Amino acid sequence: MDSLITSAAHALAQGDPLGALKRVALRDDASALALRGIAMAQLGEFVRANDLLRRAARAFGPREPVARARCIVAEAEIALASRDLGWPQKGLAAARATLEEHGDGLNAAQARYLQVRRLVLIGRLDEAERMLADFDPTPFPPALRTIYELVVAGIAIRRLQTKVARAALARAECAARLAGIPALTAEVESASTLMKTPAARLIAHDGERQLLLEDVEALMASRATIVDACRYVVRNAHDVISLNTRPVLFALARALGEAWPGDVPRDILLAKAFGARFLDDSHRARLRVEIGRLRKALRPLAEVRATKRGFVLVPLCEREIVVLGRPVEDENGEVLAFLTDGESWSSSALAIALGKSQRTVQRALDSLAAAGKVQAFGRARARRWITPPVPGFTTTLLLPAPPLID
Repeated sequence: MDSLITSAAHALAQGDPLGALKRVALRDDASALALRGIAMAQLGEFVRANDLLRRAARAFGPREPVARARCIVAEAEIALASRDLGWPQKGLAAARATLEEHGDGLNAAQARYLQVRRLVLIGRLDEAERMLADFDPTPFPPALRTIYELVVAGIAIRRLQTKVARAALARAECAARLAGIPALTAEVESASTLMKTPAARLIAHDGERQLLLEDVEALMASRATIVDACRYVVRNAHDVISLNTRPVLFALARALGEAWPGDVPRDILLAKAFGARFLDDSHRARLRVEIGRLRKALRPLAEVRATKRGFVLVPLCEREIVVLGRPVEDENGEVLAFLTDGESWSSSALAIALGKSQRTVQRALDSLAAAGKVQAFGRARARRWITPPVPGFTTTLLLPAPPLID
């Protein structure tokens, strides 16, 4: 490898893409194309970066499998940064295997982290943890150790393990300081703000208040019966009843939870669950059927009793009933939650992450755009959606679980 390529690679490792481009901008050999692609990616020019990396992979040819594998890993990193979750994962797994086979542990570790970070983004936390279980980051440079700790913190935050998350973020901060890469330090600082901003809203009989992540963790371990509007479940410290695929039952449970210890009139329940404006015999009959289903579903945690004017939720073992809501309520809150990470998302990537159809996601994006909450750039397959972070809005509780079925 000649001196210009070596110095350009060193500049990229230090987070200096412009310095790297000064050295290889006019060269079209395979190594220079790869470095130019990585530099353009660091500058946010993802389309141009992908084109350069593909050209580099072709130029390396089958006789240089390690170099080709490194290009694939770089492409995968660009795909993750641009929230292209449909990027072929088999190619990344094969590249990782090639790198491990040829002793390139550093880039193989980077490939592993990319796989894990994608799993975390789409809420497959168990798989992500299994991929990290046998990995020791100690021998690797500070930049890679920072990424490892960010992944650990991301999983812990989504599992509401705040002590584990804080410890991982502290280690990430130390490693980022040693790495001396401004972009990496900024990423650690951004992750740390999640611990300081409200993650949910507590709705109880004595009023509402915002909760930090550690407050939510304490609530989950308390004796309260919780109607969790972030994950669409009813739970206590020991039992979880999912209503994730039963939106009508969840709407009834939330209405009853918000009114506890009082009851809710039948007309209000009909309006919240079915959107009914007027009562007739068919509405009353439907409400009785759905209340019966809710009563059966919640039997391990609470009773649903009839009153003169409606129904009331009665917890077992004299527990308190509270509702855990999102910090910001919005009809399209699930979509907005993903966009508030400050990254650009395609509608197809959002559909994968949310488990919804792309058409459903597109309708939600159009609605949010009309309200001025998101904006799009690019056209056709290059179209991306983005929004600046909403003040005081943490998406953590919305990421792990899929939304209600349409």
